[in-house]
Amino acid sequence: MVKRGGHNNVGTRMNFKKLCGWLVVSWLGVGIGFAEISVTNRPFPGIAIFSETRTNPPQRLFVAEIDLTHPKVRLRVAPGGPDPDGAGKWETTLMRPTKIAAREKFDLVVNGDFYEVPRAQDGASNVTSQVAGWAAVSGPAASAGQVWSTSAAPRPCLVVDKAGKVSIRRLREPRTNDWEVVAGNVMLVRDGQAVLHENKTRHPRTVVGLNRDATRMILLIVDGRKRGVALGMNYDELAAELLRLGCHTALNLDGGGSSVLAVRDAAQDEFKILNAPTDGRERAVANVLGISVDAPRP
Repeated sequence: MVKRGGHNNVGTRMNFKKLCGWLVVSWLGVGIGFAEISVTNRPFPGIAIFSETRTNPPQRLFVAEIDLTHPKVRLRVAPGGPDPDGAGKWETTLMRPTKIAAREKFDLVVNGDFYEVPRAQDGASNVTSQVAGWAAVSGPAASAGQVWSTSAAPRPCLVVDKAGKVSIRRLREPRTNDWEVVAGNVMLVRDGQAVLHENKTRHPRTVVGLNRDATRMILLIVDGRKRGVALGMNYDELAAELLRLGCHTALNLDGGGSSVLAVRDAAQDEFKILNAPTDGRERAVANVLGISVDAPRP
């Protein structure tokens, strides 16, 4: 079962209170506007989450900070449904992130790689058809050491090796020692410096970054396409946020209507979506990045 709290300030506060037990609220100046920061006190060991609402320009951000040194924290990459055509082009079937997370027993989940679906002819133009739900991710992918996607050109990837060490590297295909792999489209931060991009379009975003020694992972989810509430961010704005959050390297995952952050409510053992997806509900995707915490289940 999936529930989503309201998306005004009061709804967000109630959602976080119910999820984490208590909430700290403060006000900080951001440029000539203001930001209201709501901070949770770790819904699970090794995980802290906070949200930020800005007014100038209007933005809504959600940040999950993951302690990669915590012995109970485990990062995993999971595809959606089964491979629909065996050795054919299509690798998986689309599935809602919270459904994947429930199946895999994740405690936190975000959407993963960009993906392609079959295209059907509609008059003179091609239109995307998701009726069958078949999909192929755009970059390399591996789950529990099983490689299930490669790419023709190198793409930035979040990689977890067999020993549990996390890194961000450009890959065409996972290496022998790579255990979990999810890809994005562009680097945003490299060696502690912003990577500049000509594309200045703002969209909802899902981003992953690491600090210098890869002991801390940041997941940044930015709402967008909501005039007067949340504009979304372009690549340069994302890079600035990631540097502010202490990232030394970072990449951009799929975004737009796919962007989602969901956390399991331990008390009710159900997932709650914290951001406001542009479709009004979570979108089915090809794969996800999930976090499992070895904590007692209710």
